[in-house]
Amino acid sequence: MMKLDFDDWNIHVGAPHPFNARAVPKIDNGTERPDPRRYHDPDFMREEWDKVFARSWLLAGPASDIPEAGDFFTFTIGPESFIVVRGEDGVIRAHYNVCPHRGSRLVTADFGSMDRFTCPFHSWKFDLEGRNLAVTDEETFRPEVLCHGHDLTSVRCEVAVGLVFICMDTDVAPLSQWLAPILPQLELYDIDKMYVVQHRRSDWGANWKGGVDAFAETYHLHAVHPQTQGLMDDRTQIDLWPGGLSRQFVPFAQPASRYPDQETVNPGIQSMLSDAGVDPNEYRGTAAEARHTVQQAKRRRSDELGLGYDRFSDSQLSDSVVYSLFPNVQIGCHPEAIFLHRFLPHADDPNQFTYDTCILYRHVDAPGYRAPAWMGLAEGTDMSGGTRPEVVHTPLGAPPGLGEVLDQDSDLLPIVQAGARSRGFRGPLWSEQEGRLRHFHAELDRRMTAP
Repeated sequence: MMKLDFDDWNIHVGAPHPFNARAVPKIDNGTERPDPRRYHDPDFMREEWDKVFARSWLLAGPASDIPEAGDFFTFTIGPESFIVVRGEDGVIRAHYNVCPHRGSRLVTADFGSMDRFTCPFHSWKFDLEGRNLAVTDEETFRPEVLCHGHDLTSVRCEVAVGLVFICMDTDVAPLSQWLAPILPQLELYDIDKMYVVQHRRSDWGANWKGGVDAFAETYHLHAVHPQTQGLMDDRTQIDLWPGGLSRQFVPFAQPASRYPDQETVNPGIQSMLSDAGVDPNEYRGTAAEARHTVQQAKRRRSDELGLGYDRFSDSQLSDSVVYSLFPNVQIGCHPEAIFLHRFLPHADDPNQFTYDTCILYRHVDAPGYRAPAWMGLAEGTDMSGGTRPEVVHTPLGAPPGLGEVLDQDSDLLPIVQAGARSRGFRGPLWSEQEGRLRHFHAELDRRMTAP
């Protein structure tokens, strides 16, 4: 049988540049058809929690959410909740959000600031480092009881590129070692200088892996999001690294290769031109040429404002460069802002997950500089960083209000989930366009079968 070369669709998306270089060596994850139980079986879900989530680095949130001593946020995933807090010494730590006395949650707020944690049940007190400060009526406890340990239980906590990760396993390799293949790339975006300007959370009627799958490929755009075909290409560059890490370039400000009209500059491309500082009314090129125009315009703006965009490739200036961090995170990177997507498993139902999305922005006080309009920031959003927006949480069954494209995904995924539970479905058949999905599931299977 003749070997096929699939690089005719898996394209390089920009001029030669070190950032655009292909990942080597190339990883081949084979052609196996995985067991569909992973999407709906409760036993698989329980084993997955112990073997994957409890043994992986998990993105808890941006460090910019806790800039001062005593600032904290809570991170809830599956059956667990964690307190991530900045100590008096400036160090960020994480503790299980559990009082060692009777198991009560210590805090219920998404964010806050305090100099100590007090259990709402019996008023036991703990400092920011997790040490017990006071046991109410301590004289009524036998010393042999308290000697079992009455400090908070802490977990590993490390920070990379301004993002806080936690890990429940003491034996997992350090965060920097795991992220090493992509860490220099992420550092280019100065995420540590960004802050949250929008945070939305919604419950979806599907398995969390269905969310990961949908966000890790552009194969579905023509069918589910046909409105995108006139302004973004679904022929992309995909790169894979060990440990379930991957990257995908999604070219913006040009029509998809399959789109029949490569000439008309539609409203979507006009908006992207405007974001880059180009007056769409004065633009005389075609839709297919707009992407290059956006790249040139952003370089001119960088020179004028001293933004340092010379560190970026042309592709980074116009496109969405999306990274997958195993198991449940995707980061869409742009010079002005980033998208954080987290797919949080339900505590006990494999047919539900919570989609958590943040937009982080770096403020530059200059005319025309802003986050890309297509990110869908709400009217009146405070872009100054002066206020941390509240988390808008939409329950299952209610319209998530995430914008046209994401709402289409939330409508479709329950339909896909229902089919995944059918006896007639024997597991996914992935194309090369879905290489990031196969890579993710290969890592999942490796973790599930590891000793």
